[in-house]
Amino acid sequence: MDFIEIIDLMGTIAFAISGALAAFAKKLDPFGIIIIAFVTAAGGGTLRDILIGVRPVSWMLNMDLVYTILICVLITFIFRRWLLTLRKTLFLFDTIGIGLYTVVGIEMGLTAGLHPVICITLGCITACFGGVIRDILVNEIPVIFRKNIYATACIAGGLVYFLLAKLNLLENWAFIISGLTVITIRFFAVIFEWQLPSFYQTGKEDPTVF
Repeated sequence: MDFIEIIDLMGTIAFAISGALAAFAKKLDPFGIIIIAFVTAAGGGTLRDILIGVRPVSWMLNMDLVYTILICVLITFIFRRWLLTLRKTLFLFDTIGIGLYTVVGIEMGLTAGLHPVICITLGCITACFGGVIRDILVNEIPVIFRKNIYATACIAGGLVYFLLAKLNLLENWAFIISGLTVITIRFFAVIFEWQLPSFYQTGKEDPTVF
């Protein structure tokens, strides 16, 4: 198992737990919990693979990832009472997931020989769109569509990677620092309540809504 495969596996674990926790919080049945955990862990990667023409998509050729998701659901079920009492648990695993999956998406873009901008875009898609599908299925507004610093952190991590690559830093170290950049920015954004500018003013109706 190479370095990127290890990161991919760690990201799968983080997002599978994130999805399972979201499903448990909504009191879904066992089938619903497995589906939410699966789409959270594999949704972004599936969309990425479709965009770059990987056929079949990556997880279909790697049953270890499928088994990992199922094991994560089981572990989350066993410790669900403890995990759900920790207010920031879902945020923690989601943040770790976007940091790790950003790196995986960038690496997939590089392997396909794509432009750095497209590689960063693929990193964002890999990191964010599993969470988008999860939030839609559990009837929440996806975090990426709110003012929270989320996809912005992924973009920053991608820029850091290519800056370090220009400085000829070893690839594995560049990936590690890039992923940590995403996680750090996301953590600080929540702790210090950093938000993107809003087009809306509190208390006023949006004139575009009919």
